[in-house]
Amino acid sequence: MTATPSDKLRQRWLDALLPEVAFDGWTEAAAARAAKAAGLDQGEQALAAPRGVQDLIDAFFDRAGQVAKESLAAQDLAAMGVTARVTAGVLAWLEALQPHREAVRRATTRGLLPWHAGPAMQRAWQVADMVWDAAGDTAKDYNRYSKRGLLAAALPPIVLYWLDAPSDEDLDAYVTRRLAQASGIGRSAGKIVGPLLDAVSAGVPNGRSR
Repeated sequence: MTATPSDKLRQRWLDALLPEVAFDGWTEAAAARAAKAAGLDQGEQALAAPRGVQDLIDAFFDRAGQVAKESLAAQDLAAMGVTARVTAGVLAWLEALQPHREAVRRATTRGLLPWHAGPAMQRAWQVADMVWDAAGDTAKDYNRYSKRGLLAAALPPIVLYWLDAPSDEDLDAYVTRRLAQASGIGRSAGKIVGPLLDAVSAGVPNGRSR
């Protein structure tokens, strides 16, 4: 997919912003300094991120999702079981975020938490969708949404655990355990998937991801 002018400007702004975020968080002041450093005028800023910092946070996580997708495409997922594929997907996403762990930590106060907020739920859903797609899931019925809803609900504690910089072995074990717990509550999936679908539908035109 060819990057649009707004995409290019957004990525340029994000590159300048990430060093600022590590110290000052995802703030308007940090974004303004980054825009100046990136040489973006007011019109370019409006084109790149109409919603300001929120769009830049989304771009940050979208970038990590793309990196994770490329990493998974290079792995032999076909040789793995379904659970192992999903675990690999989550770990690949966390690895993509690794260089900017502090930016993720800062986002927990604005872009990720509270987890019941619409934008945060949409983001978790998009990550879950990416992971399941990479795992080869082609379901089109309710099963598709229950899988993604359960994984999206499992992501918050996984991210919070990852922020404490556990060892690779501990992280792998924790992710595996959380996913096993998520798969074990399938009978209650409607209580999780329903609110997620409502939030996603409310924030995405025609029910499609951006």
